Amino acid sequence: MQRFLQVLLWSVIAAAFIGPGTVTTAASSGAHLGFTLLWALLFSTFACLVLQEASARVTVVSGKNLGQAIREQFRGGAAGLLVIVLVLGAIILGSAAYEAGNILGSVAGARLGTGLSPRILTLAISVISGLLLYFGTSKTVARFLGVVVAFMGVTFLVTAFLVKPPFGVLLKGTFVPTLPPGSSLFVLGLIGTTVVPYNLFLGSGIAAGQKLGELRFGLCVAILLGGLISMGILIVGTAVTGSFSFQSLSEALSQKLGDWARILFALGLFAAGFSSAITAPLAAAITARGLFGSEEGNRWHERSWHYRSVWLVVLLTGVTFGLLDVQPVPAIILAQALNGVLLPFVAIFLFLIVNDRALMGEGGMNRLPSNIAMGFVVAVTILLGISNTAKAITATLRLPMLTERTLLTASAAVTLILVTPVVHVIRRRRR
Repeated sequence: MQRFLQVLLWSVIAAAFIGPGTVTTAASSGAHLGFTLLWALLFSTFACLVLQEASARVTVVSGKNLGQAIREQFRGGAAGLLVIVLVLGAIILGSAAYEAGNILGSVAGARLGTGLSPRILTLAISVISGLLLYFGTSKTVARFLGVVVAFMGVTFLVTAFLVKPPFGVLLKGTFVPTLPPGSSLFVLGLIGTTVVPYNLFLGSGIAAGQKLGELRFGLCVAILLGGLISMGILIVGTAVTGSFSFQSLSEALSQKLGDWARILFALGLFAAGFSSAITAPLAAAITARGLFGSEEGNRWHERSWHYRSVWLVVLLTGVTFGLLDVQPVPAIILAQALNGVLLPFVAIFLFLIVNDRALMGEGGMNRLPSNIAMGFVVAVTILLGISNTAKAITATLRLPMLTERTLLTASAAVTLILVTPVVHVIRRRRR
């Protein structure tokens, strides 16, 4: 029973990264490239597991959540202030920007299934989300979202099964990495939509008081199930033969499999948006508490106005976009830029923290296999961050888009330059 509750609790991470953005990216990848990029989702699931385990381990071993550890490690001076402003601004602004997409995605799913007014659906979803955040603790909300994720998983996986993908092609797409023409940006998108910076703060925040062994079991099962659901979404996307949209996918499933598949997709899309609409405000509040709360004070407990005001601002941002029925393209571009800057920074901070003997002790530090795995993941997050930032800047300034080859080559060169000093610092911290 305890292990089941652990899986339920840690399903909040899957609820956070499987939102409308994941549905769009994964299903669009399936629509354009078939099953060839399933391996990218397999890798991103592994990367998510490596970083989330490290973030949760920091809390269990040191007694400090990730926000507190970053504040302690980089306190003082202009550099310390810059780190806190960067993390806080990117997490809260990024969560607020993506909250708009979460609300609109859940409304889109509900409209596909019910045909009700988008404003009525926006208000209903927002009120339910607000009540859950107001009356629930982070752990009770996480367990509720575990049920939502289970429901979402069933709908997408059943729909994927109904598509009847060829087993051999499925295995090849999952375990044989290939890069068809025009696929590089899809690969970066699939990784970026799974490895989410605010999830690291969210996972660290709910890890307090848990045993490391039980935590690892629940986290591993929950994230693997989340990765499996994302793969199911990609498989569902292969049903589209023309341009991709939620409506076109719904119609393709209805024509190919019948109305039951269309209804299942609508329910899955709604669950993805609704669950993420709760986790984005929750993650923002937990991050702010970690950066500004203190062990002595009680101003940032879950019933305080400090804590509630953060998640309320994020939630109201999504409500505003939903009521105006505005597609939040500028906000999403801003969120991509912030996410592109923040993801490698948070990954590097986390890499340094789990190799700090003074904070983690001999037993809590990374071992060699963990460092190899995490080093590889951190290098990919840097590559992803540079690429996403470049895309956001060119889109915002309306500059000519770089070719995939140019973008990846430049990003790889900068990544190599950045990794060298990180390795040097880690060696010094482990002594």
